Amino acid sequence: MQGSGTFCVEATVGSVLPPDGRLLVVDNGAYGRRIVQIARRLRIDCTVIEQPETEPADPQRIEDSLRSDPAITHVALVHCETTTGLLNPAAETGRLCRQFDKRFILDAMSSFGGLPYTIRDAGADYLISSANKCLQGVPGFGFVLAHRPTFEGTAGWARSLSLDLFDQWREMDSGGGKWRYTSPTHVVAALAQALAELEAEGGVPARHRRYCENHRVLVEGLGRIGLRTLIAREHQSPIITSFLYSADPRFSFPVFYEAMKRRGFVLYPGKVSQAETFRIGTIGHVFPDDFRRLVHNVCATFDELGVAR
Repeated sequence: MQGSGTFCVEATVGSVLPPDGRLLVVDNGAYGRRIVQIARRLRIDCTVIEQPETEPADPQRIEDSLRSDPAITHVALVHCETTTGLLNPAAETGRLCRQFDKRFILDAMSSFGGLPYTIRDAGADYLISSANKCLQGVPGFGFVLAHRPTFEGTAGWARSLSLDLFDQWREMDSGGGKWRYTSPTHVVAALAQALAELEAEGGVPARHRRYCENHRVLVEGLGRIGLRTLIAREHQSPIITSFLYSADPRFSFPVFYEAMKRRGFVLYPGKVSQAETFRIGTIGHVFPDDFRRLVHNVCATFDELGVAR
């Protein structure tokens, strides 16, 4: 599906729920919240499990919702919440969906290609990801891996013309891969090259090891100068990491951001509502030595700004 990853999420939510369907969404970050916004904009009946942004989805609360509300037809979960770097329990959620005979939509935008799992492991009926992120292509289209017998029953349900997932699949399946509308040709070519590079690296297991090492070097290095992570280690992905601001009153994130930018490093501002944080991604064509340089430059920047470390 052409567009950003969110286009694919909206195409899926808007296409695979029946007219009388009800969606259960776990909201423990900005991207779970975005699924809720999509459902409500499309006038899809939506039940929301709200949790703190620092806590993974609670399987018990999902089970309780499925047990108490038989009208729920689908469950949506963000695998890696890049709001914080939190990893949600996809496999446990998939198991509950099978137990209660519900369809499972997994937003795997920031995990697919970087974490070693399969769609069967996750138990997803629909797994959504993008050409960029862990596949290391460029933005411009995303894709949905679907359980075909389930998906074939969704014809005519789409609430959008251009984001009609079934019609897109039918056109590609019958037309030799032809896109319904303008093809993102250059992005497809870039992804073909990116997939060749993934294979040359040793596949997803090798890429996962590199991302984990990037993350280890980053967290241990910044930890030595007093910067703590927001998410507990057991729930932290190696994709992106949120760090709490330095406790030194001389620390100012806007000033720190600009100083790091001058040194060649662009940081993500925090997206967490309950704490002051900034984020650093550890995916892409980056390696442990890049994070050693980053840590060195954070130390130098703290010294330059007079921030204790």
